[in-house]
Amino acid sequence: MAALVGHPFGLKGFVKVRPLSGESGHIRVLPSVLLRLRGTERRYEVEETAGTDTAPLVKFRGIDSPEAAQALAGAEVVVDRLQAAPLRPGEFYVEDLRRLPVVFPGGEPAGEIADVIEGGGGFLIELRLPTGDLRLVPFRNEFFGDVDIEGRRVVLLERWILE
Repeated sequence: MAALVGHPFGLKGFVKVRPLSGESGHIRVLPSVLLRLRGTERRYEVEETAGTDTAPLVKFRGIDSPEAAQALAGAEVVVDRLQAAPLRPGEFYVEDLRRLPVVFPGGEPAGEIADVIEGGGGFLIELRLPTGDLRLVPFRNEFFGDVDIEGRRVVLLERWILE
């Protein structure tokens, strides 16, 4: 996931786009993107970009009114890894967290990351427990320790957060 589609801007079907990396240069040059919304995915051709580096605007082909643009609000912008913002040391893509096993510090299984959700104060990890139940855990340093993408595991520091 590279960005989130925000609200419409103007009368021609532009939408505000919020890059999750804080960088928008890569989004402004994409020929098309995959939008994921409410369990469905659809590819849209980028017709035009505008705005600033901190507040990019995108016009998708076929989205020609504020009403049509509003229907896309909240969609995740999914791009090919080669088109995503480059990673700095210690960084990872949100998409890489999905389906990773989560363990407690001693190695005992805590579950698996079912999804990563953008919340008002940051990201929430939707954790599928071994019982199949789901819990939301803020993706913050006080709850999560080591995130090892290559080793395929994430450490959950606090058990009580699952109660």
